[in-house]
Amino acid sequence: MIRVTVQKVHGKYKRIECDGHALFDSYGKDIVCSAVSILVINTINSLEVITKDKFQSDSNQEGGYIRVTFNEGLSHDGSVLIDSMVFGLEQIRDNYGKRYLNLSIQEVEQC
Repeated sequence: MIRVTVQKVHGKYKRIECDGHALFDSYGKDIVCSAVSILVINTINSLEVITKDKFQSDSNQEGGYIRVTFNEGLSHDGSVLIDSMVFGLEQIRDNYGKRYLNLSIQEVEQC
């Protein structure tokens, strides 16, 4: 199962953490894993190229792990990109099931 956790502080995005594999199908054929990976990685790349928002990232490709932390506030465009990623992840979860993707959006005091 892929676990995606999106953390907000006072309604503003602070951290995205993605971990695991969907196991929907065998390696190379897992469309759920591919879809989640594309959404998350494209969002991170878009934040860097389109918005110039500052963030720190850490990843382990083999483990299916990526974490992005926003130490400074995101721009309006950055927040819209994350909103779009979350919407896409919700659509994947709703179409393929919580068995393959667990999406958690948390309001926390700090990250």
